[in-house]
Parts: sequence; C-alpha cells; structure tokens
Amino acid sequence: MFRRASSTAAALAFRAVRSPARFGAAVSVERLVLGSQLSRGSASSFARFSTDVAHKKSSSDENLIRVIDSEIECAKTEEAPDHNVMEEKPEGFPFEIVDTPGERTVLLKRNFEDETIQVEVDTLASYEDEGGDEGGDEEEDGDKTRVPMVLSVSKGDGLCLEFGVSAYPDEIVIDSLSIKRPQDSDEQLAYEGPDFEDLDENLQKAFLKFLEVRGIKASTTNFLIEYMANKDSREYLQWLKDLKSFVQK
Repeated sequence: MFRRASSTAAALAFRAVRSPARFGAAVSVERLVLGSQLSRGSASSFARFSTDVAHKKSSSDENLIRVIDSEIECAKTEEAPDHNVMEEKPEGFPFEIVDTPGERTVLLKRNFEDETIQVEVDTLASYEDEGGDEGGDEEEDGDKTRVPMVLSVSKGDGLCLEFGVSAYPDEIVIDSLSIKRPQDSDEQLAYEGPDFEDLDENLQKAFLKFLEVRGIKASTTNFLIEYMANKDSREYLQWLKDLKSFVQK
C-alpha cells in the first residue's frame, strides 16, 4: 500500500510538474493563432486606412487645384500686367533695367560722369495716408503705395554714398544716408552720421537735388511705381502656376 500510494503520489507530482509546460504550449499555440488573426485583421485595416487616406488626399488635391485655377483666371483678367508699361520707358529715363524673373527686386544701373549708380527697387509697400481730407472717400484716404529703394553712388576708390529712399506718387523722401567703404576694406567707419531727418533742412534739400540730377526724380519714380505694380502681378501669376505644377506632380 505504501509503495502504491507513493507511486500514485509520484505520478500526480510528475503530472503536476508536466502540466504547466503543456498549458504553456497550448497558450503559445493559441497566441500564435490569435496573433496571426490579428495580423491579418491589422493588414486589412491598414489597407482600408491607406485607401481612405489616398482618396482623401486625391480629393483634397483636386479641390486645391480648382481653387488655384480660379485664382489664376482672376489674376489673368483683373491683375494682368500691362506690357506697355513693362516695355516703354518714359522720355529721359536714364537707367538700364535689370529685371530677373522670380526675384522680388529690380536693379537699375547707370554711369554718371565718374560715378557708378545702382538702385535696388523693392516690391510695392503700403503706407497709411494721414493727410487726406476729412470729407474724402475712404479709399482715397486709406492705404497708399510706396516703393522702397536703396541707391548707391560710388566712385573709383570704391567709397560710396548709400541712400534709403521711399518713392511715393509725385514725391521722393530720403529715409537714410550713410557712407560705405568697399567690402574688402580693412577700415571701418565708426560713425555713420545722424539720422537724415535730423540734418539741417537746407542740407536735406541739397541731397534731394543731388539725387534728382542723377535721375531719381518724380517722373522716374512714378514710372517705377507702375512698373513694380505690374511686376508684382506677373510674379504672383507665375507663383500660382508653380503651386499648381507642384500639386499636380
């Protein structure tokens, strides 16, 4: 009896020891099957998700292209450049115009006696006209147009005067004046002078005359205002076309 009981107990103990392994194997198989099912389900869900995303992207891109096309047509009909302005300079316009497509600025160049003059003309900016009549139209008293310019007058030694200029319709304002040395010069000018508006009024007027003699006068800047307005329209139209081309790729 003792041997049989011992044998029975040993058998139970052996089965108890073996059972976790069997249970673990069963769980592993179940996990493998479940994992396989989940993988197939995840792949199917991912495929559906990818299809939905692709459809939404395609729909979004098509809508964007339609809006861009509408804006292109509007730019063509309402803001198309006046090519006559782009080609015809006013009488006595002394500068060569260097207008590179895609750049926001235009460069004017000329030689005047022993001087080299360059003017970098920026795109149109706006300013608030505070001097309008109280009874005038709101549009006339609102934002007005100005063209910022940087003008340099240099001589043979490389030393130059650099003016910051704002061109308004029929008016030119000097915003700043500084003396510049060549970029490769070791010497630096520690003192750049006072603010232009702090100069004596007669000196300010003399510098305006200085620029007028060199071609920066009302007739020149009025042309540039119109020219830059047309350039802005032309560049905007090309920018829209570039956007459309990118979205369509």
